[in-house]
Amino acid sequence: MNNNKKKDSFLKGALILGAAGVIVKILGAFFRIPLANLIGAEGMSYYQSVYPIYTLFLTIATAGFPTAVAKLVSEKVAVGDYKGANKVFKVSHTVLFVTGIIAFGILFFGAEYIVTVIIKNPEALYSMKAIAPALLFVPAMSAYRGYFQGRREMSKYAVSQIIEQVFRVILGLSLAYFLMKTYTDKGVVYGAAGAMFGATIGSVASITFLMIIYLANSRQRKLEMKASKNFRDERLSTIIKKLLVIAIPIIIGASVMPLVNLVDSVIVQRRLQEAGFTVLQAKSMFGQLTGMALTIINLPSVITTAMSLSLVPSIAEAYAIGNKAKARKDTKSAIKITLLIVLPAAFGLASLATPIMQLLYPKQPASIGFILLTLTPCVIFLGLMQTLTGILQGMGKPMIPVIALAVGMVFKVVISYTLTGIYDINVIGSALGTVVAYFIAAMINLIYVKKAMNIKFSKKEFFIKPLITVTTMFVVVKLSYGLVSKLLGNNIATLISIVIGGIVYVIVLLGLGGIRKEEILTMPKGEKIYKILKKLNFIR
Repeated sequence: MNNNKKKDSFLKGALILGAAGVIVKILGAFFRIPLANLIGAEGMSYYQSVYPIYTLFLTIATAGFPTAVAKLVSEKVAVGDYKGANKVFKVSHTVLFVTGIIAFGILFFGAEYIVTVIIKNPEALYSMKAIAPALLFVPAMSAYRGYFQGRREMSKYAVSQIIEQVFRVILGLSLAYFLMKTYTDKGVVYGAAGAMFGATIGSVASITFLMIIYLANSRQRKLEMKASKNFRDERLSTIIKKLLVIAIPIIIGASVMPLVNLVDSVIVQRRLQEAGFTVLQAKSMFGQLTGMALTIINLPSVITTAMSLSLVPSIAEAYAIGNKAKARKDTKSAIKITLLIVLPAAFGLASLATPIMQLLYPKQPASIGFILLTLTPCVIFLGLMQTLTGILQGMGKPMIPVIALAVGMVFKVVISYTLTGIYDINVIGSALGTVVAYFIAAMINLIYVKKAMNIKFSKKEFFIKPLITVTTMFVVVKLSYGLVSKLLGNNIATLISIVIGGIVYVIVLLGLGGIRKEEILTMPKGEKIYKILKKLNFIR
């Protein structure tokens, strides 16, 4: 491949996207907290009534297409067919733009019916109409992101995400504040709409950046296309069919979780009331589970989601040129790095479950910590599931993760329904259902990947060393919190223990040889990191 050195390795790409994901998450938190204080509970009811519907439309219109574009583009680039790669992008851009127009039309012109008849919140009309135009831009934007992902130019993808969120936060909050002050009679109604319009502005800013970058590289792209080899002028219908074959299973898979969560919200609250809790108690417990504990559990998935995105073009490229050895190597590296991320996150959360919840939610009862503790295995299984999904999509097997997740979710619904109705178990039953669901989905994916790729995992490298490392960290964190909390109280002791845990984990990991030279060198600034570690005698 030309300009190979300029392309991001899958691990470097994952770290770039992961860093961007962390920034986006922080900006998202910065947006939600002041917004809630600005427009209040009433304004947030309009915001929250509309946003899930927009997300559903967005999922149907775009989910799966960036991955499909990335896979097809990477396959073309792998064999030097830059002309074919560009044609895939142009076709996907047109298809997604059309789906965006259709989705916008339904959401914008059907807004009144949706808010009055379906969600029964008529004053959310302005919020619905404010966010609908985003559907004109986000689908086409996902085509650009898929194109750059397929070329393994992850930095462009990452910057576009940050730009989108920055504009959304700054202008969304500014518009909410301005409209609140200008229209005092319906301030919260217009304030919520202003915050929603921030998402539209963010999508415009992001696609503008991507278009500029794409056009700026037009000279290089023309040279690549002119020198293209192995070009096969595929028909428009053939390319669309290939896109849909990859995208549709991913769209189905992306829809499974929101639908199950919707069902779960009904099941859990109803079963809690049937178990003997009041309506208010059921709502409060469900809020603790989904709005507090699960939010923390999902944080490490920012990195593993990035890993998944980065793996698709890498594995697809290896398969396109028949390099199964590279596919196996990248798969093993990805699973190992995933374990190095999710294991300390899970064990760290388990060691400080109650202190962390008391730090973040001081007004909630201490029992909320047990909910987080129960959910901590999800960090491991969800991380593995996401990474393995990226591998399977790159292999051209997008239905396997869908089947795995569907099977897991059947278990979740059954376990949640059965256990949540028992008074002494209550919401812990739903938490256990989620753990089992992710475990089953991850194991089905792992078994398939092992068999299809004929991979063997070293017990010492993948299980024994990581477990020794995180167990040592767990014990040290527990001891340090016990000592420091007596002197400085919960909040400071929790923060200090987290830092101590991080330091201990890195030292023990390096001391046991849990990460190798080759893996460090694939990271951003890997050579500098390796030289520093070598000087400190942490690595050979």
